[in-house]
Order: sequence, then structure tokens, then C-alpha cells
Amino acid sequence: MSDPGASLPPPGRPQGEGAAWGAPLVPVLAVVGTGLIGGSFAAALRRVGQAGRVLGVGRHPASLRRARDLGLIDEIADLHQAAAQADLIFLATPVGAMAPILRDLEPVLRPDTLMTDAGSTKVDVARLAQDLLGDRHVQFIPGHPIAGSEMTGPEAADPMLYHGRKIVLTPFEDTPGLLQHRLIRIWEACGARIALMTPEAHDRALAAVSHVPHFLAAAYMAQIIRAEDADTRLSLAGTGFRDFTRIAAGSAEVWRDIFLSNRAAVLRELDDFDQVLRQLRATLEGDADAATLESLLDQAALARRFWGGRSQMQ
Repeated sequence: MSDPGASLPPPGRPQGEGAAWGAPLVPVLAVVGTGLIGGSFAAALRRVGQAGRVLGVGRHPASLRRARDLGLIDEIADLHQAAAQADLIFLATPVGAMAPILRDLEPVLRPDTLMTDAGSTKVDVARLAQDLLGDRHVQFIPGHPIAGSEMTGPEAADPMLYHGRKIVLTPFEDTPGLLQHRLIRIWEACGARIALMTPEAHDRALAAVSHVPHFLAAAYMAQIIRAEDADTRLSLAGTGFRDFTRIAAGSAEVWRDIFLSNRAAVLRELDDFDQVLRQLRATLEGDADAATLESLLDQAALARRFWGGRSQMQ
């Protein structure tokens, strides 16, 4: 991936098509977690001139310095400094790290600051916001960008990561309409498409199409490397193996938190998958004939081709 800093405007100077519109949508942006997701968000807004000054907050000083060197952020700040200055706080951290962050932000948060997150689960994040922010939870709109990569760190940041991708927002019933509209405009400036859902519907759907696929890819990769002839197997692996296991290379910390926070929905999906796997296995064990096996494989192939063609048109 090319160096994102090479295409970014100078720090603190909005450029691009958004500059002609006057003040940027986000005069001061604070990104908590400046890796792939947070860094790409800052880069995307800067690309269109919709982020003025960008503050970087995080646990790893070296990563923050790298983000600054790449031009993803202008300044390194702590949470209190971010809360005092930011118009938008974007939480791009593992779900398990959000509780202490929200707890620290609550007493110092400005009444006009908007907050959102990029967590892959939403029921637990919404509950944390209500419990830890109290009345200020209306300033927080849970979100999940359906975009990513197995790459990590500030170097992986891509200003086009969200272009044409879907962003799920799960606002509260009492979220002010103006705040919701504001966040939608900000994401649309990144080139994203917005979907509004309840947290429960989001978590059920994402367990099926994101969380369980990663769980299975990781399990399969673990099975391969534990084999006595693992080196031989890997030396013969081709594009199918690479495509199937690609997502297993993601951050272990991030995915640990996702599986634990969405445990019930993931387990339900694994139960459903197990039933299909048993049915397929039975065709190999002689309980069904070759025609049954072919029918099951054909059903899956047709569904995948249909989905692939439809997703390319969207």
C-alpha cells in the first residue's frame, strides 16, 4: 500500500473540494487509535478538506509518532486534551478498551462534542455509553464501518478505505436528529454509504457475515500449522488457501474482544454452521449419494455468484 502521507494535505490546512465550502465539517478531530481504521478516517476527511486540526490519542507513543510523521495527525494529545478541544471524537480502539475511555471522557466532555466509534459490535458499546456517559450518551452515536484489512498500524491507513463502503450507525432513540445528520454528512464526505440499524440487528447480522468467517479462518489456520507436515502444506498452498485464510491475519486483540462481546450471536451462528457441516460430511461418509453432495455444492456456488455480482453493482 502506498504511503498515505504522500497524498495528504499539510497538517492543519484543509484542501481539496471541501475547502471551497468554507469551514470544514470537523474543525478539530480527535482520533483515539491511529491505526488502520482511525488513521484512514482522518486521512479520508483530510483528502476532501473536511478535517481541520487532527489530534491523535493512543496507548502506544511510537505509533502516535509514526501517525504524526505520516501526516495523519497534527498533534499527540491525551483524552482530556482531546475532550477539551475536539468537535468530533472518533474511537477506533478494540471494544474491550472502550469502557475506561468513556469513563474518563464523561466528566470533561464538552456539551457540543459529537462522539462515535468503529467497534464491530454495537449492543455492548451502546450499553457502555448509556451506563458510563449518563445523560451525555446522546452525544455518542455508535457506528461500525464495514471496511478493513488484515494490515495494521498507521502505515496501513488509506484515505480511500471507506469510499463506497457501508457504514452502520445505531443511534439511540433519543439521539438528537441534528447530531445524527451531522455524523451522516461526515461519513458521506468520506465517500461512505450509511445504513441505520438497531444494535441488536447489527450484531446478529455481523456475527453471520463477519465474526464467524474470521473465527473459522483462524481455526483452520491453527489446524494447518499444528500438523506435522505444516511446512509442506503451506509451501503448496495457492490462491484459494490465501483468500480463505486472509482475514486470520487480523489483530488478535481486536478479534478477541469481538468474539467475547458478541459471544451469544457467534455461538448461534456456529450451531447453524455445524448443522450444515454435518450434512455435508454425511455425503462423504456414505449417508447420502453423490447427487446430494453436488446439489449442496451447487446451491452454495450459485448463492456466492449471485451475491458477488450484486455486491459489485452496489
